[in-house]
Amino acid sequence: MAEETRNACEKASAPAHRNRRGGQTSGAVEPVAYSPEIACFLEEMYAACNRIERLNLDPLAVVRRYSAPEDIEVAGLVCATLAFGSVKLIVRACETALKPLGTRPAEVLCGMKQRDIERTWASFQYRFCFSNDMVALLWAIRKALLEYGSLEALFLKGDGASMPEAASAFVRALRQFAVEAVPSGLRKNLLPDPADGSASKRLFLFFRWMIRRDEIDPGPWSSVDPARLVVPMDVHMARTCAERLHFLPRRGQGRPREMFSAGRRTSCIDPREADDRTDVGPLAPSVTLHKVNTQAKARASAPGINLRTALRVTEAFRLYAPDDPVKYDFALTRPGIDPRPGDERFGCL
Repeated sequence: MAEETRNACEKASAPAHRNRRGGQTSGAVEPVAYSPEIACFLEEMYAACNRIERLNLDPLAVVRRYSAPEDIEVAGLVCATLAFGSVKLIVRACETALKPLGTRPAEVLCGMKQRDIERTWASFQYRFCFSNDMVALLWAIRKALLEYGSLEALFLKGDGASMPEAASAFVRALRQFAVEAVPSGLRKNLLPDPADGSASKRLFLFFRWMIRRDEIDPGPWSSVDPARLVVPMDVHMARTCAERLHFLPRRGQGRPREMFSAGRRTSCIDPREADDRTDVGPLAPSVTLHKVNTQAKARASAPGINLRTALRVTEAFRLYAPDDPVKYDFALTRPGIDPRPGDERFGCL
């Protein structure tokens, strides 16, 4: 792995300036400058953390139990929608939600009638996702599959502009389907619309799973360019981007403190903290905790999270991976979600 990391760092010594169709801008803000040191750091993290053995504490582990593209789509949208709270509880909720659909969720769901869905998920609840919410989501997915053949085809129907606009069209179509089964429709905080300014983390997480293809992401969609993806932004990622990567200012500061001081990387995230994608549980014995602020103070120090923030961060990552700006998303979250011996060297716990 050391040789792999050295090669990656050598490749990262010069920036890639090529622009790709479908990129988004984040407004009139000072652009982030390319840094060979950050490029090397990102590639080192990717080589160490973007590995299948680190997938257990992630809802994507449930999605990857399926192999057919249509089944990955169904499982992916259900699991991404439920990806808030403790990681272990998220995985349990995903398994509970998908269990009635067996090994071929797309086929089974398409064969169900509305009353079958209502009866099957009548007792489902995960935090603020209740039975009616699951019925609305599954009915919307079913309608999309029956009318378009796949969720990818539904997405492509509303495509043709920027990724946030295409994502918004995708959400609006699903919401329209949902009201046929549940008059109140899909709860907006379960499936936010980027057009409202939301960072829509779980929606863009779903698109990452569907569009990227590597050791972690299954990428069953073949018609959408990964260069168009938007980084799934939450508090954890925002703090990492502000304090480790220097992509964002910390809240209340015009400029984040230096990432690298005297050649030593400084920890910026307490792994005991939990946000809507993270709950780490017990730490590996050799992982040394660097005590930082309390959870409330840490959240207060994170930049505001909205669509503009997500687009700005995406543009910064595009400096290092123009063809794949969300390449480092999974790796950057591993030390905080599933810390392993040696992760402390990254300073992103």
